[in-house]
Amino acid sequence: MRNRRRQLSRDQQRSAADGLLRQLLRLSHFQNTNRVGFYFPNDGEIDTRPAIEHAWHMGKQCFLPVVNHPNLPLRFARHLRQQPTRLNRFGIPEPVVQRRELLNAHNLQLILVPLIAFDTHGGRLGMGAGFYDRTLAFLASRKYWHAPTVIGAAHSFQQVERVPQDSWDVCLRGIVTEKAFLAV
Repeated sequence: MRNRRRQLSRDQQRSAADGLLRQLLRLSHFQNTNRVGFYFPNDGEIDTRPAIEHAWHMGKQCFLPVVNHPNLPLRFARHLRQQPTRLNRFGIPEPVVQRRELLNAHNLQLILVPLIAFDTHGGRLGMGAGFYDRTLAFLASRKYWHAPTVIGAAHSFQQVERVPQDSWDVCLRGIVTEKAFLAV
């Protein structure tokens, strides 16, 4: 899947990003959410930057993940226009903010997460470091209140029959691709 993502042309990536935005705009949860966690694309992941731009026009607060330490949960920094970024240890841009400005995941209403593969049961195969699973582990202990809503963002070809699940894996509440939204 990673090779297939990387082989997409710029035009194919741009078209997929535009399709992702169209699908997000159809989601009432995206429409009615103010604090949204996005990500900057890496390694051929579907691009959320057009969605970030549109979210700004809608008056939403946009956040990006920040890697503090390999064994700690991600925190989220507010992402503003013209804000300086720096590359983290994985070569992914992160907003330059003071540590006290970082938010925990439970402060967001919706988080879009990247993935390598997904299934229609909410299974997500990530890059293997477990950042999002550690960050969102608190959701497993909640019976009724499942905030933030966690939605996978992917190219439609990343769908597989079944993703192997471990006990610590956090299930997605849905997946948005350039073609559709799949509720779980």
